[in-house]
Amino acid sequence: MKTGVVIALPGDEARLKRKVRAHFKRLGFLKAADGTLIPPNLDKQSYRDMHAHQRDSRLGDNRAWIVERSTRLSQHFASGAELDVERIRPRIEVVRSGTWQGDLFRFASYYWRIPISEGYGRRLRFLVWDEHHQKLIGLFALGDAVFNLRARDEFIGWDHHRRVDAMVNLMDAYALGAVPPYNMLLGGKLVASLIRSQDVVDTFQAKYHDSVGVISGQTKHAKLVAVTTTSALGRSSLYNRLKIERQPIFSPIGSTSGWGHFHISDELFDDLREHLRSVGHPYADSHGYGQGPNYRLRLIRKALGLLGLDPDMAKHGLVREVFFCSLASNALQFLRGDHKRARYDRLPTVAQMGEAAKARWVIPRAERMPEFRAWRSEQFLRELDGTDVHLKRKRSEQVG
Repeated sequence: MKTGVVIALPGDEARLKRKVRAHFKRLGFLKAADGTLIPPNLDKQSYRDMHAHQRDSRLGDNRAWIVERSTRLSQHFASGAELDVERIRPRIEVVRSGTWQGDLFRFASYYWRIPISEGYGRRLRFLVWDEHHQKLIGLFALGDAVFNLRARDEFIGWDHHRRVDAMVNLMDAYALGAVPPYNMLLGGKLVASLIRSQDVVDTFQAKYHDSVGVISGQTKHAKLVAVTTTSALGRSSLYNRLKIERQPIFSPIGSTSGWGHFHISDELFDDLREHLRSVGHPYADSHGYGQGPNYRLRLIRKALGLLGLDPDMAKHGLVREVFFCSLASNALQFLRGDHKRARYDRLPTVAQMGEAAKARWVIPRAERMPEFRAWRSEQFLRELDGTDVHLKRKRSEQVG
């Protein structure tokens, strides 16, 4: 008789426990005398190593997709020798689902060693183009910020009730970077600078002005007054000292506490979720809009506890810097509720910010380090972690 409930068998539970332990051992965690886990050395290579399994898994799962589209999408990447650096002209393009721009955003995002999240709730994705050369500089994406982030909340001066009301006016940059050869010219700093622009504010207003608060359920006239982000690899060389003409773009405001779920692979997360489903736990299928990363963390801790493992294994211990970008000149006062209107005094356009960033970082770097000119666009495929995507594409073309 079918009941619709899958019963967790002792053997299945034991196998999952072994899989969890093997996963953490592979990441370099050690067991202390009291049985608690000790994260690996907290250097940048450790950060990369802890993400490597998840990145490899995603690349493997999407190998056919990458190969199929590589010829068409590769034409948008530049070679260093073709760049006239002083004529680089940045512009941004909003990415919409189901378009070739969406494919290009996805394709480019596989380049980074740290897998890019898909974001949560409201999302705005942007491609950053070099208008003069008609090539891709990079990308960035804004999504709903996590609800609990102590460094941010203390910096703004939020209590719980004000945070519930004001979160709708804040977004988080969950993806950001430049692709070769622009990354060799400090293109990541250029891309980050473009977030602080009137164009981004206007794009948000057009799409989310009548946002509904996730917690309150009420319609709110949202204003994008600030953007937060966290470093990918501990202390950030991209965001630190990110200023143009003494105007900070992103300012450091503190650090995360070392809790999170990035060290739990998608495959292992699905296994933990399936275990909760097998025992009939409501967390297994309670994911909804607004729960995002907090939901994942709660599910992981609950599943580990039910397996008889330490829920604190969800504390990876890798501290990341938190950064804050004010778009409105009175962003803090507006978020705290002290001011009723957001002011965007002299907020530059993308064109203005792009020119300033080019003069501040790109041109000087090109003069100091001309090695970028040796980069060839076809190298991008090989850089997807040394895989054989390029060779597979060539073989498929020959067969065709």
